[in-house]
Amino acid sequence: MDTGEALRALEEQLGPRGFMLGAQTDERYLVDIKGTRGAMPLAVLRPASTAEVSRALALCHAAGIPVVTQGGRTGLVQSHVPCEGEVVLSMERMNAIETIDADAAMATVQSGVVLQALQERLDGEGLMFPLDLGARGSCTVGGNISTNAGGNRVIRYGMTRELVVGLEAVLADGTVLDGLKPLIKNNTGIDLKQLFIGSEGILGVVTRAVLRLVPRPGERTVALCAVGDFAQVRALLRQARQRLGGELTAFEVMWDSYYSRAVRIVGKAAPLPPGQPYYALIETSSAGAGGAANLEALLDEVLEAGTVSDAVIAKSGAENEALWKLRDISVEVTRTLMPAVPFDVSLPIAAMETFVPAFEAAVRAIDPRCDNIVYGHLGDGNLHLGVHQPPQRPETFQAIQEAVYGLVGKYSGSISAEHGIGVSKREFLPHSRSAQEIAAMHALKNALDPKHLLNRGRVLEHRAAA
Repeated sequence: MDTGEALRALEEQLGPRGFMLGAQTDERYLVDIKGTRGAMPLAVLRPASTAEVSRALALCHAAGIPVVTQGGRTGLVQSHVPCEGEVVLSMERMNAIETIDADAAMATVQSGVVLQALQERLDGEGLMFPLDLGARGSCTVGGNISTNAGGNRVIRYGMTRELVVGLEAVLADGTVLDGLKPLIKNNTGIDLKQLFIGSEGILGVVTRAVLRLVPRPGERTVALCAVGDFAQVRALLRQARQRLGGELTAFEVMWDSYYSRAVRIVGKAAPLPPGQPYYALIETSSAGAGGAANLEALLDEVLEAGTVSDAVIAKSGAENEALWKLRDISVEVTRTLMPAVPFDVSLPIAAMETFVPAFEAAVRAIDPRCDNIVYGHLGDGNLHLGVHQPPQRPETFQAIQEAVYGLVGKYSGSISAEHGIGVSKREFLPHSRSAQEIAAMHALKNALDPKHLLNRGRVLEHRAAA
């Protein structure tokens, strides 16, 4: 089957709502959230069921047409931007919340479900899907699974990997792997779903999932603390874990480079004045009353001990949201550095104190105008960095990346904490993965997608199977 025959067959199989030729493609399928524009695809495929995904991939496989999968198109590493000669497989029509089992605390959903839509639906059931991130209004469950998304509550609930009970995926040749059993205990050989969680669509297309739910918290309270040095930040985290236990939902830290900009953007009176080295945002959630009292007791302890220099605690839901807004506007804060080079890295918490000054020195050695911001989910070891790329010197982009990722490698960190590898980080993967690990990834790719048709060139350099 040649390409033309395959496209005609795809149009017949998917119908007018499920098929668009490249010339008819909307701009939204071509660009990412940073404005990176891809090539015009051969077609956009919008299947409405697993069976249609299977038939579409089988036709592409027969004709040797590469496929790039798209969810909510909120990725930051160019995974979903189409390349020349590809078809786009958009999962946006597979957006059903199929079942909610309150007794088992599980939901079965299609991969195109928008995260916020799921959160809002569960809210009425007294349940919650714990995953939460800034792109909640547009990112999809399938994309979250494919990137093993993290976000704001990892310190309590873990990454997406810990929240997926069962998974359905379609391989490159159209084979459907039905692993949707809603069973917590299921030790029946290799756990195949783990191959697809975090692999960014290079091994198969996630179509449906069984997700773990938790009771919706009855009380949620947020505090913001000003901290004078990093040893005190670590001490605050230890005391928060000890005092709050399982009620500790988030422990976010903003360096003043970030916080002072966020305060200016919000444009209201700062909850705490800028100028301190660190600002820690702590959230607790509990089934009933008591969480706020525990957080207040923690603040009394750390203020008396001098661990923090100042603190404020929210007294209402609106005040919770106002404190979180300082952290949630990270995209707007990063724009103050434009043009900017963003980074999403993981490090041992103990290493951050020396890493950040080394990072700042490394980028300013490239160009003294390389201003930066630092913030992140410090409780789980994830830092987000933004570096201003001075204009008129486009070569500094590569130099900044090489310097930062090289430094992350020296500190035994990860070049991607939660955003994935995609295309933009692919050449730096050896800073975090050994040659043997990368070879094993290639072996998996060759076994499950021998023609290298799914998300070709993302995560791994494209190599023809031996």
